[in-house]
Amino acid sequence: MAKLDSYIARKSEALTARREDWTANPEKAVATIRASSKVAGITGIRPTKMGDYTIVSDSAPGLAGFSLGPTSPEMLLGALASCLVHTYLIHATLLNIPIDDVAIEISGTLDYKPVVGLPSENRPAFSDIQYNATVESPADAATIEQLHASVEANCPVLNTIRYPTSIQRSS
Repeated sequence: MAKLDSYIARKSEALTARREDWTANPEKAVATIRASSKVAGITGIRPTKMGDYTIVSDSAPGLAGFSLGPTSPEMLLGALASCLVHTYLIHATLLNIPIDDVAIEISGTLDYKPVVGLPSENRPAFSDIQYNATVESPADAATIEQLHASVEANCPVLNTIRYPTSIQRSS
């Protein structure tokens, strides 16, 4: 028995319901997801609303912030880490792989020079994003490799970063 069996059973029921619903109503499987952020007065902090939740984003003191929340680049890496963990859980469920735990450690390199107006050969974007996935499971190594491959193919945030889509400013 794996540690997450009860969660995976609940996840399996939810996935079965979604698959049935989306097979009958394919248009429901396509969702528009929204987020918004704004500056909070003279503090510079940025309440960022995502769904029903608000997270305060801030800068480090070196960029006039107060470190009251994660920076935007940290939120991007955090969103990727969270999506990877969730995708591992989904695909462990779909592939009937018993799972005890999943953890993601992620890092990326960011050249801040152009952000503050200094010349740089690099654009202000992450490079060298790397993650380590630790999967605890009684399954054999070949089965865990199958899980890794399934996650790599199906994680939405990972695929958005790997295969960027166009982003248009509307106003």
